[in-house]
Amino acid sequence: MIRPRRSLLFMPGSNARALEKARNLHADGLILDLEDSVAPDAKAMARDQIAAAVAARGFGRREVLIRVNALDSPWWIDDVAMAGKARPDGILVPKISSVEDLATIADRLSAINADVSIRVWAMIETSRAVLHAEQLAAAAREVRLAGFVFGPNDISRETRIKMLPGRAAMVPMITHCILATRAHGLEILDGPYSDFSNVDGFGQECAQGRDLGFDGKTLIHPGQIEACNAIFTPPAEEVAHARKIIAAFERPENAARGAISLDGQMVERLHADMARRTIAISDAIAAMAQP
Repeated sequence: MIRPRRSLLFMPGSNARALEKARNLHADGLILDLEDSVAPDAKAMARDQIAAAVAARGFGRREVLIRVNALDSPWWIDDVAMAGKARPDGILVPKISSVEDLATIADRLSAINADVSIRVWAMIETSRAVLHAEQLAAAAREVRLAGFVFGPNDISRETRIKMLPGRAAMVPMITHCILATRAHGLEILDGPYSDFSNVDGFGQECAQGRDLGFDGKTLIHPGQIEACNAIFTPPAEEVAHARKIIAAFERPENAARGAISLDGQMVERLHADMARRTIAISDAIAAMAQP
């Protein structure tokens, strides 16, 4: 099943008001956070609040992930235990660097008999994670892996690569991670844009992420949702052209052809495959808007 992941908004689990507000936001997904946005002395309270919020099932069609604390923290085991009972769509694990890290999470989920529908998302935030991206993606079936969330800020901190407009120095790493996910049928989301007051810069980075092949972007402020959704939504003319391609290949005279001429251009079966995905995403986005 294709589901839109244009925008996934981080919401601090320690902020009850934010969790309530999230029920009415137009993000495609929510990441209920137990890690960076939650102070150490508020971890337990945040865990309880997220458990109650997820159990209430009031988020509609939005995908709900819980970001647990990293494996080198004292909190992750309790976080995963809570998530296993609450049954979100998935858990997002920070600082994943190896297949062993993913196996640790998968083993813990199995040990607590967590529902098999709970998927794992890995945050790619370290040099080792980028270098091992293909191995991580290849292990997907054994460790419940649904995809990656690329974390540019932590990678910048570790590698000393500067976070400059356009992210030119980081594009090779981004492309490497995208290739790894596509080779194994996984999804990948872009990391957050921290300067939420810079509307133009945010829009440019969203467009860059879309063009690089990200499925969507993680966000840190509700004010970013509308622009992000618009940029990652296939334009109406693109959807119309996709439907035209499918209709052309469905004509009896084209049934056995690998390529056809359409509006003066050569169109191949691979374009039909791309068109079907465009249509599926468009239809899924339309379904999100329904009550």
